Amino acid sequence: MAKELDEPFGKGEEFKTDVFIGKVYLKMLTDGKDGMDCPIANVTFEPKCRNNWHTHDVGQILLVMDGEGYYQEEGKPVQHLKRGDVVVIPKDVKHWHGATADSWFSHLSITPKGSENKTTWLEPVEDSYYNNLEK
Repeated sequence: MAKELDEPFGKGEEFKTDVFIGKVYLKMLTDGKDGMDCPIANVTFEPKCRNNWHTHDVGQILLVMDGEGYYQEEGKPVQHLKRGDVVVIPKDVKHWHGATADSWFSHLSITPKGSENKTTWLEPVEDSYYNNLEK
């Protein structure tokens, strides 16, 4: 069984949503309403949890805090992520991210121009695809 992470910001509350497979926890660190328009969230995925494919109108930055996870842009190989990795996601790039099968995964999600940066949620990352990443 995978050990939970030592969360420097705290894991937050379970975030109920239909655009993730598995349990995800969210703790907002800034709400973007402080005049900077840049919400920052600590997002924690249980093992095997991942979000659906999606895009952002402006882009997104992920700072990996702990655990192991994946990031993939459509048409490109999956990237294995670990503590200290930084992912800069360009605007309108279809992608997904989540935990590996045997590790919790935590990243900070930085959303520049939060009031303009809408997320378009797309299809899930199916089990048959995800499970083949582990082989």
